[in-house]
Amino acid sequence: MAKTQTRAAENPKPENPKPENPKPENPKPENLKPENPKPENPKSGPDYTNEKACARRGPVIGIDEAGRGPWAGPVTAAAFWINPEQLDRLPAQLTDSKKLSARQRAEIEAVLTDEKGGHIWAVRHEGVGAIDRLGILKATFSAMTAAGLAVQESLKTRLGPGPLTALIDGNLTPDAPFHCIPLIKGDARSLSIAAASILAKQSRDRVMEQLATLCPGYGWQTNAGYGTKAHEEAIDRLGVSLYHRTSFAPIKNRLQRG
Repeated sequence: MAKTQTRAAENPKPENPKPENPKPENPKPENLKPENPKPENPKSGPDYTNEKACARRGPVIGIDEAGRGPWAGPVTAAAFWINPEQLDRLPAQLTDSKKLSARQRAEIEAVLTDEKGGHIWAVRHEGVGAIDRLGILKATFSAMTAAGLAVQESLKTRLGPGPLTALIDGNLTPDAPFHCIPLIKGDARSLSIAAASILAKQSRDRVMEQLATLCPGYGWQTNAGYGTKAHEEAIDRLGVSLYHRTSFAPIKNRLQRG
């Protein structure tokens, strides 16, 4: 029997091109939206409302990203399908990864990725080469699409072929070969997106810790590649590394100064 989860190799530099115009296996409905969507500023935390509203069409997954803003390292996306039979056993603290401590995220990640839960998930990265070549938005969408397709393949094994709906954190969606619905502040509204946000954050943090050992001195193990004062000073001292995003203005300006 096929495993019920998909773990992508946490490789910071996957540069394999994606098909430019993949054809969806099933046509996208034009106006499918969650029924009775939650308000955009929830106070009670994420729940399963939006997933239930879309489930009449088929399985629903959540997709979120981590690392759009840093000066260095990959952008990471995760996709997550909640096993409905285990819905009541999800961690009570499951919410937007930014609201959790590192210890809380690690504890929740361990539960979400435990094979006993039967959830299906995938993580994908786009490295600095893709970011500089495509731009950060397209690179992010590429990682999101790849993660969603990986989960879709695993769902076919579990549930058989059928249309997939993805709830995407934010107000924009990738041009993916499955139906996407944007949810503003989705990681605080949807349990599936919240789960994806935690896996994306945890996975990218591990990549940055690995890169910190390859390029010591920039503090990536603590700043995750973001533009902190210490990071800026390290660039002045050590120069720009192979893992910096040269298309980002602070790095581009530093290179121009010589």
